[in-house]
Amino acid sequence: MKIVILGTAWPYRGGLAIYNERLAREFSAENDNVTIHTFSLQYPSFLFPGKTQYSSEPEPTDLNIIRSLNSVNPFNWIKTGRTIREMKPDILIIKFWLPFMAPALGKVARIVRRNGKTRVVSILDNIIPHERRPGDRLLSRYFTRSVDGFVAMSESVLEDLGQFDTAKPRVFCPHPLYDNFGPKATREESLSFLGLDPSKRYMLFFGLIRDYKGLDLILRAYADSRFRKMEVRLIVAGEFYSGSEKYFELEKELGLEGLVVWKSDFVPDSEVKYCFGAADIIVQPYKSATQSGVTQIAYHFEKPMLVTDVGGLAEIVPHGSVGYVVKPDMDEIADALTDFFKNNRQEEFTEGILKEKKKYSWSNMTRSVRKAAE
Repeated sequence: MKIVILGTAWPYRGGLAIYNERLAREFSAENDNVTIHTFSLQYPSFLFPGKTQYSSEPEPTDLNIIRSLNSVNPFNWIKTGRTIREMKPDILIIKFWLPFMAPALGKVARIVRRNGKTRVVSILDNIIPHERRPGDRLLSRYFTRSVDGFVAMSESVLEDLGQFDTAKPRVFCPHPLYDNFGPKATREESLSFLGLDPSKRYMLFFGLIRDYKGLDLILRAYADSRFRKMEVRLIVAGEFYSGSEKYFELEKELGLEGLVVWKSDFVPDSEVKYCFGAADIIVQPYKSATQSGVTQIAYHFEKPMLVTDVGGLAEIVPHGSVGYVVKPDMDEIADALTDFFKNNRQEEFTEGILKEKKKYSWSNMTRSVRKAAE
């Protein structure tokens, strides 16, 4: 089949780019002809909360990536739509994550569908965003009307989709493993790379830092004196996409200075394995969620997890088997993590992870896309 993926890819960084590139490789491995059309401009600089939108990694040599779409230029949307329409792909795949992108992505999809051949499938990260703004629902509705079928990566997103469309094909497929960060690094080499004390044990909060991800909850939970007795440290690895001062002030207020390991820059793909290699458990104390790529990185590196019972997180982290599912409450989080370190649960959870991770193959996702395109 001829397949076009429209969305974030190199030279842009982050989970969206990683996902689209890994999906392209899976389709290519299945002998499909794959092209990625990425952005010539993704976000205007004044709207981007981080330090840079661009990757520090080298350009992939095994992917056909074309920079074409300007997210804020309607004339460009028409041009990009016509270009892809003339390619006559069998499937156009659009990963949808933010209503801001709906006008550009929706307009391109409408133009492409006019060729009478291409089926447009959207893989939905969210249909209702975590951080809501006026007009979100109107934008999401505009986008859903431009699509022929949907793949939702959590049951909660599939349910949310019902607020916008109930007729078109939809498939549930969990977020596949992020297995493109290379092999596991040993604890020793990870701690050495990060400059950490091997006599301590570590929990990891990983990824772009936004308020809904609950960094304040894990800081308050970590203030529990039981962690001092067990010589446990908290690693926070990721770039701030919301104000950092409130978290540093909270750290000081809770008496945690010198106990939190701050790696508050964007973590390049080549260094992800060291963050996970150093950690005994991955913590995701989210206040809202749909699904999370962090859980799929944890599965790849075979690390136990603590998640909160919000959105679709509990769907992919069986409580007591691969980790913990708790309420977004600092006391419940502290109790679960204390149980993990005090009772040395890592080995038993790792056994559960080895069984559970088999569900999350990329071939399941390509199969789901094809089904949604029927």
